[in-house]
Amino acid sequence: FCSCNGYIQFRYLALYSDYAEQEYFSPRFVAGTFVFFLGMAINMHSDSILLNLRKPGDKGYYIPRGGFFEYVSGANFFGEVVEWIGFAIAANSFPAWVFAVGTFCNVVPRGVQHHKWYKKKFDNYPENRKAVIPFIW
Repeated sequence: FCSCNGYIQFRYLALYSDYAEQEYFSPRFVAGTFVFFLGMAINMHSDSILLNLRKPGDKGYYIPRGGFFEYVSGANFFGEVVEWIGFAIAANSFPAWVFAVGTFCNVVPRGVQHHKWYKKKFDNYPENRKAVIPFIW
């Protein structure tokens, strides 16, 4: 899937898009690029938290804490959605928006399932923590 998406995004941007050079400094492109890197940072930080929850040989389950995990159960999923929305804003192309919507439709249900699992597994799970979208859902 990732290879196919990468090919479609590259093919569109390399062969079919017609961006003027000054467009790379437009508010839309700059904002989209900022949002993309913000989402990437959230995603990478969240993945790091998840990777460090267990010590080697540990089989237990733990509540992730820190970063956007203070707001949502699926902080890594939230970061990925933000990342690809930023890419879609910057690229402003049909394939980029299709991928952003597809990412949302793929990872948000996973985040909701994780949220339900955490709430069932841990009696002390933070009650104010949402599933994927901070303060909302």
